[in-house]
Amino acid sequence: MTEFTGANEVRERLDLIESMVLEGQRGTERWGWMFVLWGVAYYVAIAWTSTAQFGWAWPITVLAAGIISGVIRRAQGSQAQTPTSAGRAVRVVWAAFGISIFLLMCALGISQRLTDPHVAFAIIAGMLGMVNGASAMILRWRPQMACAVAWWVTAVACCYEGPVFFDTPWVFLAAVFLCQIVFGVYCMYLDGRKPGVQAQGMGSHA
Repeated sequence: MTEFTGANEVRERLDLIESMVLEGQRGTERWGWMFVLWGVAYYVAIAWTSTAQFGWAWPITVLAAGIISGVIRRAQGSQAQTPTSAGRAVRVVWAAFGISIFLLMCALGISQRLTDPHVAFAIIAGMLGMVNGASAMILRWRPQMACAVAWWVTAVACCYEGPVFFDTPWVFLAAVFLCQIVFGVYCMYLDGRKPGVQAQGMGSHA
């Protein structure tokens, strides 16, 4: 009897962990629009920097994207909340990344040290690989881990010269398209397919 009770407790805990992980994945799917938004922001900052050679391009673009993200999150209200431990952990990881990338790009832009795209893009790609990898490990989500691997490959590729098509800007731009735009749209698609699950999940935590 004791062994049976213990087995049930273990099963219940495993089911709880699994449900928390799944809810965390659904939370990431609800943030798909943010991946797209920041992908567009990267494109704007790169285009602005390359055409105008303006040192404040990255800080201004990152700040604007952050403000827009905050406004949309506030407009979403309770739907944007992730009450599980896995969801909170992912939010903390991304918050730390946001602060780090903002301070880094402000310092590099204002100090005019963004002249070498190899270094700048390698740093950004490495940080994006880290934050996506951490989120994927917490949520045990293979699509996001694939994005992390793509960012890590991009970070390494940005450290080397290559043919025109594989030169640093093109490699980074391709990674932004795949890991931000495409992945964000994929998350939004998954989120749109499960309205009933979301409503049920929000109701259970009300």
